[in-house]
Amino acid sequence: QVQLVESGGGSVQPGESLRLSCKASGSIVSIDLMGWFRQRPGQQRTLVAAADKRGRIDYGNSVRGRFTISRDIPKNTVDLQMNNLGTEDTADYLCLARDVCYGSVCSNANFWGQGTQVSVSS
Repeated sequence: QVQLVESGGGSVQPGESLRLSCKASGSIVSIDLMGWFRQRPGQQRTLVAAADKRGRIDYGNSVRGRFTISRDIPKNTVDLQMNNLGTEDTADYLCLARDVCYGSVCSNANFWGQGTQVSVSS
């Protein structure tokens, strides 16, 4: 089975930065898409940033220009550099891996991490 473990969340003040990291494990052969979503209480998960193995990157409108996603494909990791954080960025941030081949299986399911909390307040 595929496991995703996030790290790097925390509490910061407006204007500060954080870097989130996510590592996928579980006899992984390849991962097409890795990325980050965020979720606030009572709301749906929304895209923060995602990158596929061909180098295509997509950002949510509210983070474009402030956040940067990067992948290390051989290491099965994805990082999210978040700059100029605002209170509106407070949320639980979840790592996603999709279209994963592991062991002798290839799955187009979404694999999610447990999430890491980001809190921005003055």
